[in-house]
Order: sequence, then structure tokens, then C-alpha cells
Amino acid sequence: MIKKLVDLNFSTLKLSSNMGLNALVETKKGTKITVNQDNSLAVPDDPIIPFIEGDGVGGDIWMATKKVINAAVKKSYQNKKKVHWLEVYAGQKAFDMYGDWLPEDTLQAIEEHIIAIKGPLTTPLSGGIRSLNVALRQKLDLFACIRPVKYLDGTPSPLKNPEKTDLVIFRENTEDLYCGIEWEANSSDCKKVINFLREEMGENIRMDSGIGIKPISAFATKRLVRMAIEYAITHNKKSVTLVHKANIMKFTEGGFLKWGYEVALKEFAEKTITEDRLHSDFGGEIPPGKVLIKDRIADSMFQQVLLRPEEYEVIALPNLNGDYLSDACAAQTGGLGMAPGANIGIPTALFEATHGTAPKYAGKDKINPGSLILSGCMMLDHMGWKTASDLITNALQITIANKTVTYDLARQLKGARELKCSEFGDELISNMEKTA
Repeated sequence: MIKKLVDLNFSTLKLSSNMGLNALVETKKGTKITVNQDNSLAVPDDPIIPFIEGDGVGGDIWMATKKVINAAVKKSYQNKKKVHWLEVYAGQKAFDMYGDWLPEDTLQAIEEHIIAIKGPLTTPLSGGIRSLNVALRQKLDLFACIRPVKYLDGTPSPLKNPEKTDLVIFRENTEDLYCGIEWEANSSDCKKVINFLREEMGENIRMDSGIGIKPISAFATKRLVRMAIEYAITHNKKSVTLVHKANIMKFTEGGFLKWGYEVALKEFAEKTITEDRLHSDFGGEIPPGKVLIKDRIADSMFQQVLLRPEEYEVIALPNLNGDYLSDACAAQTGGLGMAPGANIGIPTALFEATHGTAPKYAGKDKINPGSLILSGCMMLDHMGWKTASDLITNALQITIANKTVTYDLARQLKGARELKCSEFGDELISNMEKTA
């Protein structure tokens, strides 16, 4: 097969229907982001950033997002900065073009350029990859799924006081049940595992069971919790909460709890304080300059984020619980259409829409692009381009307050004016002029 990406600094080559080459007209533009010795990023004024358009509604929300980001960067930096976008392929588009759901060149391009952004991807119904999103995270070792949950005034919410919800979720991305280590019930391999557990380990497991393995390691736990604590310190957050089911799963989720506290006590002793010490030594008042490290059982935490969300600022969880809780928290502040997300490694970062492909709305210019736009804001913050990020979020606040929104929000807001996906992006750009 003809190489799918040739000289990533110069151009992208696409296969045409007759397997010839459709050369890209764009000549060499932009400069790669690089990494300093301390793992900080060296971001040029003209960075090359790969993007995956995504499946289903991906094309619609990506066009709106790209337009908004470009406008914000141009206005914020008076043409002194510019993003040079490089399309790479995954999902249905990649399969249609190359017969490969996740081409190796795509992974190499993201690694080479450090930062990338993507729309939603479909999961193949057969063959090889259980989930493209999970595959990207695992193959690129993007170990932290970071989901900020913050209410924007005027957004429909089921809560009486949604403005109290302002937290950041750090979800471990590479382990737990998402490893996909499982065997189908009644298969020969499954029977081998069950027989081993019954005969060698003395476990009473029914022979018609399906079996899955839940690995949680000290290594993966510690690097996630370390990142969460560093984030809390850098952003002046008061607490980091470890969420777990250690009361039931003593050595997996219990290990997550144990190793999380070890990181806090051994690596951040001067900056952190546990909940026990808070009450025994400080009368319940957090000393200045300290981050409180506490923990909550997962099922209790689902109540806590509804009843007392203001008590939580940074939350660290294993993979599966993090999946549930991040979506539940997003529902409190407008739903997945307004929920940004990022998958962060060292140094690679992939920002993404947190919702699915919504195929029934594909190509209809209808879906809310807010999730991907806000993920773009996270990307700009990660690059150090906060002025452009703030410009977008402020314009988004005005747009929602004016009740000029897409269908998902319009149907919940009395007197709202419903906009198409593209119109919503244009409205944001227009409102940027009002936030200068």
C-alpha cells in the first residue's frame, strides 16, 4: 500500500478511488511543537496540530470548532500566531480510504506533533479493535483522561444550583476493565480460566460464567494521582479526592486508594494534608498553601456530587468508575454536548469531543459543537495560549445567556432561538467582538 502520510511537515497524501495519488496543494507550513528537558512544551507561534475529523457528526462539529479556534487565535494575537492544521485519519474515513481503522501513520503523526484534537469515532462492529478511542489512549499511553465540569450561566440543568459544580476529573485511562481482558462464557479458554480458579485458587465460579480481568497497578495509579495533585497545586485547588470501591475490591481499587495516598505522603508531604490530620491537628481548617487529600467510596460519591458538589475540586479515579462519574457530572452542567475532555500523557496530548458519533444527525448541521469547542479551549490552555481560550469561553457564555443555542439546549430553554451547528459557531465568533 502506498504510504498514507508522507513527510508530515510538508503534506498529506490521499488515495483516490483509482488508487492513484491526489496531491495536496498545501506546501510546507508551520513548525512542530517540541518538548523541553523538563517535559514542558516549546510551542512555536505557528504550530502544526494534527486533527481527526471524526465519524458521524464529526464533520459538522469539527468545521465549527476549527473556524472558532482560528478566529479566536487571530483576534487574540493580531495575526502573530496561527495554527496550521494537519488532517490525519481514524475511524470510518480511514477504513474507507485505506482499509485500516487506525493507521500506524496516524499514531506516528500524533506522537511526532505532540498535540492533536479529534471528533467522535465509531467503534468497528467486527475485527481487531474493541474501541478506537480506547486504542488511541492505550497505544499512545495517554494515561489521564481529564474532564473539567463547570457550569456556564444559562445552560439548562436538572440541579437547583448547578453553579456549585466546578470540578476536574482525572480518570486513569490504561487499566481496569477497559484493558479488555475477558473470555466468553462456555469458550474453551474461559473454561481453562474457570478451572484454574476453581481447582488452584479454590474460588467457586459457575462454569457458564464469562470472565474478565481487572488489573490496577501501583505504576499507573501513582502517575495519575501525581498528575492530579500537581494540577491542584498549580491551579490553587483546595482538595484532591480519591474515589474507589476499596470496601469491596480490596486489592485492585484498594490498591488504587493505598498507592494514591502514598504519592501524596511521600512526594508532596510539604504541600498536602490528609483528612485525618485536618481534623486531628488543624480543627478542620485547611492550612494556607496545603491541598487536602481525601477519599470517598464510589457509590457515595455519586450522591456527593449531587448534594454537595462545592466540596470537590479535583477527583482521581480508576477507569470504569471515572467513566460513569464524568458523564454523570456532565449531566449536571448541560450534558455531553457541553462537556470537554482530554487524554494526556507525557508528553503527548489528544483533545476530544466526549460524546458519540450520533449518526442520525450526521451531515444535518444540527448537533451542538460545544464539547469539541471547549476541548479546543483545553488544548489552547495546554499550549499556553490562554488569551484565545478565554476569548472563546467568554463568547460561549454570552451566546448561551442570549439563548442562541443548538437544538439540545433550545428545547430546554423557554424563548430560545435554535441555531444550526455552523450558525452556533458563527454566533460565537460574532460574540468574541463583545468580549474584547
